[in-house]
Amino acid sequence: MTEISNSTPSSWTSASAILFDLDGVLTPTAIVHERAWQELFDGFLATVPEAPGYRESDYFDHIDGKPRFDGVRDFLASRSIVLPEGPLDDDPAHDTVHGLGNRKNKVFNDIVDAGGVKPYEGSVRFIDAVLARGLKVAVVSSSRNAPAVLKAAGLSDYFPVVVDGVVAVAEGLPGKPSPATYEYAARLLGLPSEDCVVVEDAVSGVQAGDAGSFHSVVGVDRGAGRQTLLAAGATLVVNDLDELL
Repeated sequence: MTEISNSTPSSWTSASAILFDLDGVLTPTAIVHERAWQELFDGFLATVPEAPGYRESDYFDHIDGKPRFDGVRDFLASRSIVLPEGPLDDDPAHDTVHGLGNRKNKVFNDIVDAGGVKPYEGSVRFIDAVLARGLKVAVVSSSRNAPAVLKAAGLSDYFPVVVDGVVAVAEGLPGKPSPATYEYAARLLGLPSEDCVVVEDAVSGVQAGDAGSFHSVVGVDRGAGRQTLLAAGATLVVNDLDELL
């Protein structure tokens, strides 16, 4: 992995592509995901009074950046709760792994539909600079809602390659912290991983970038914490992507 220091923010220009996570990197929808997960588990845990209640730290400890159903499983495991898997399209009213995951998805979409999505201005400036230099770009997201979020944020035309949760399942790719989805995006761009920068705000996503042979991993601190992201394998951590310009 190429070393990047805070004093050389333009080192990404030696790469050939930037692979962006979506929620929390390009759009503030990570906040919407946090709210949706809390609403989901506050309601569910009310039926399991012996289990500790949902805490804000649970999102970063067990859920952030992971495929939705993995987030459900890992959170339930943190409370020593075992539920049946249920079918993939299980009714959101059912207390199964897939039912809870689909319930969370409904809450998320309801919030997005009601409030819309506005991208981070610094991220848009960075994307424009990246494209102006002739680098390729892709979005790599664990979310199955990535295309809808990109469209709502007006970013769809920027990204001809989107590897989301639906693509990962179709291609049999393990989710983050495996590097597989990022490696797949690099292949779709026709580039070796070594030529691609990974940009992530989640610990599991940074770990995914660190686990692969990528040019570098840029962490964006939207709440996980700078030292936490560095410890997970980030080469550089910024508060906003326009710091790289």
